[in-house]
Amino acid sequence: MSEPARAQVFEALGDPVRRGILELLAAGELPASAVVAGVQRYTPISQPAVSQHLKVLREAGLVSVRVDGSRRIYTLDRAGLDAARDWLTRLADPLAPFDQPLDALATEVARGRRTRRRAEPGRRSGEPPSTRYA
Repeated sequence: MSEPARAQVFEALGDPVRRGILELLAAGELPASAVVAGVQRYTPISQPAVSQHLKVLREAGLVSVRVDGSRRIYTLDRAGLDAARDWLTRLADPLAPFDQPLDALATEVARGRRTRRRAEPGRRSGEPPSTRYA
């Protein structure tokens, strides 16, 4: 996620009405009228104001809209949410990108030890490996 896109996402998330809209949409897709009614249950707001909040969320990549006849159906945009979550995860665990390469390195080290043990001259089956390579 680019810096401007990330800033747009977190700016959109900074408003409690927009966070409320995302919570409504977390239950599934809704027509715009249901989003307006849901938001109006907890705050006095006009339909045009809710539409503006939906526009901000759309532009930030957090919700998507499809037209169904005369209705506009809103749903969470998983790609935008995943990008935001991935960025937050990197903040919480900055070493996470190295987990898999380090696991692969540990596997290769273990494989090398097994290969060296098998190649030790004079070692009989069942005999403990020598400690010179450990």
